[in-house]
Amino acid sequence: MAQGVQARVLIVARDDVLAGPLAEGLDRLGWRTITARGQYAAMASLGDLQIEAAIIDLGQGGEEVLALAKRLKAACAPRRLPVIAIGDPDPSLQTHGFDLTLAAPLHPSQAAMRLESLVRLAVSEEEFELRLETFADRGRRLDLPDPDVSPLRVLAIGEPAPQFLALSNALTQRGADVVGAFTAYTAFDYLHERAFDAVVLWAGENPQEALSIAAGLRRNTRLYHTPALLYMRRESYVTTSEAYHRGVSDVASPETPEDETARRVLELARNYRRQTSVRQALEKARSSGLMDAATGLFTRDLFAAHLARLAQASRVRNRPLSVCVLKVSDRPEVKAARVGGWLDRAIPQIGSMIGRLVRVEDTAARLGPEVFALALPATPLLAGRAAGERIAAVIGCTAFEAGDGKPPFVADFDIGVAEVGSADTAGRALEEAALQAQGLKAS
Repeated sequence: MAQGVQARVLIVARDDVLAGPLAEGLDRLGWRTITARGQYAAMASLGDLQIEAAIIDLGQGGEEVLALAKRLKAACAPRRLPVIAIGDPDPSLQTHGFDLTLAAPLHPSQAAMRLESLVRLAVSEEEFELRLETFADRGRRLDLPDPDVSPLRVLAIGEPAPQFLALSNALTQRGADVVGAFTAYTAFDYLHERAFDAVVLWAGENPQEALSIAAGLRRNTRLYHTPALLYMRRESYVTTSEAYHRGVSDVASPETPEDETARRVLELARNYRRQTSVRQALEKARSSGLMDAATGLFTRDLFAAHLARLAQASRVRNRPLSVCVLKVSDRPEVKAARVGGWLDRAIPQIGSMIGRLVRVEDTAARLGPEVFALALPATPLLAGRAAGERIAAVIGCTAFEAGDGKPPFVADFDIGVAEVGSADTAGRALEEAALQAQGLKAS
């Protein structure tokens, strides 16, 4: 790891057979790693580092390695630490504290996708706990949705080849509800009509079609997080790297026993269902009666209270926290829309768009008639600015009605961003971001 660069992922492995290529690949993908050879080195590395996740190689390990996941989680508490195991899929590993098991060799792109998903889930669960407290202070209660105990739903897409049918049967025998779709058109009809916990793609003679379906999932905001396993012959001309870069979550071949592949699919599906439950719980805040009536966002006072709680939690959990302020700019066409009252008519739509564009773990608020704010947990300063600019760019592509036969106007934003250092400075950071958005400097 380069000097001065903050490690994000702890890899625990006795040697570099698996860990070396994995660490090198993750470093290139922006997931900086630090490697520990044993449990004592692993525990020591958690002290001052903002480790976001851990990967443990179970090869050549015994009971000590199995017990390490819970020890790492306890050492990071109250920060939630996702732990991935590299080894054979085994449901009992969940009882040892592992969030996910991936078979070796673990491709860096595959690991990066799973890390992003698990880390976001951990941050979302932390955010839900904090919102429970914030809303309880105002006499409102948030609850997790009732657990979905129905069979895991898997969509199997591809021609009915014998190997693919065998995998579908293995999934069914393990209690999954499997629906078959022979074409991409049929598959997306099913995906838009029903909710699935995982998708299995049969590459067959035309792997590019399967990859196109995977890419289509990633282009759809509703389906973006749905895990997809590519069932691909080993002699296929499509490389594993290409598959992961096209959005596939895992890759298996017919040479792998169907029972093992089925376990991998169901593990991905269970993890996705857990993410969905937390996301639904956070979205319930919009119907709490405490939100801004016009936009559905946090009100100014509710945001201030929650930001203070977030700041305190970020210090305890050793996670970064950024705030971003978005102020509607004073471009000439915006001024004209403001005079005619058309900007006021557009504000509810703008606020609603902001609420949909932020991550589920982020908190979006309306601070004033034309001023919005974001609290971005587990987000450093530069990433916070990128988030604000991305939202502004998307809204900047939307035309709003200006009335009286005038051409539609576009709402631009002036952006300010600051990183929160402690609970005592949360208000100061928000003020600094607001001044930046006004083109002023904090005194």
